[in-house]
Amino acid sequence: MLFAFLFEGCWVVYCIPALKGEAFRRKSNEIPPSHKNARFTVSLEAFPNADLEALEAPCGVRIGGMIFGGRDADTWPPVREAFDWAHGVVTMGAALESETTAATLGKEGVRAFNPMAILDFLSVHIGDYLRNYLEFEKKLRIKPKIFAVNYFLRDKDGNWLNHKLDKAVWLKWMELRVHGDVDAIETPVGYIPKYEDLKRLFKEVLNKDYSREDYEKQFTIRVPEFLAKIERIEKIYRDVGNIPEELFKVLEKERERLLKAKEKYGDYISPFQLEKSFLSFFFN
Repeated sequence: MLFAFLFEGCWVVYCIPALKGEAFRRKSNEIPPSHKNARFTVSLEAFPNADLEALEAPCGVRIGGMIFGGRDADTWPPVREAFDWAHGVVTMGAALESETTAATLGKEGVRAFNPMAILDFLSVHIGDYLRNYLEFEKKLRIKPKIFAVNYFLRDKDGNWLNHKLDKAVWLKWMELRVHGDVDAIETPVGYIPKYEDLKRLFKEVLNKDYSREDYEKQFTIRVPEFLAKIERIEKIYRDVGNIPEELFKVLEKERERLLKAKEKYGDYISPFQLEKSFLSFFFN
């Protein structure tokens, strides 16, 4: 059975096999029951936590936060918050890289530049798109917080540092930050959660213990990887041309903060080190 729908400018067709959960065989070749990137859709009304009254509000609802995310094996921590609108747009949106998946053509697992995860669907020059993004801030009376997430971080041995269900905790932390209910640790690349807050949330949301060791592995600031990323992104935009100068200024400020932190702490900075320090030196 085939289903087709329009998604981000492309028609997507999924095959739903008649024999649920079983593979098919054709000329001795096993055919899996679905594509590895297959997904499904349900109505928002099916979610028990949906605010049905707000869902149909003609004036809409206030947006408290925006989230940019990609498949990043070695750089971004699981969740962090931008310092401000421009910092989020540039270092989290415009600098987004993601490993290729089964949803794309070619080899999987290759790091690819994909700003805002929308490069394949842009209908204008990337410079104009980013300029509009940065200018849009001036039209906002209430500015949403901007967050970056990464559910695919690995350690040096290639082991996953996140469980797929952990994203429920990262989302809950973002919600608390939007409402000003928890503090955060200031780092060279944005604000990250405090261990005690995540420990409590893992227990409340997932009924799961969360160790200091896991927290430190996930939220250590990987300075060499961040600096290498800035170099890659800067070169891409220099080569493209017609890019707002603000983008390069924001990247340069991030580089300066990272270098200053490296001078004091070294290449890999534990979140516990940053929590104990007075961090105003990053911006002096």
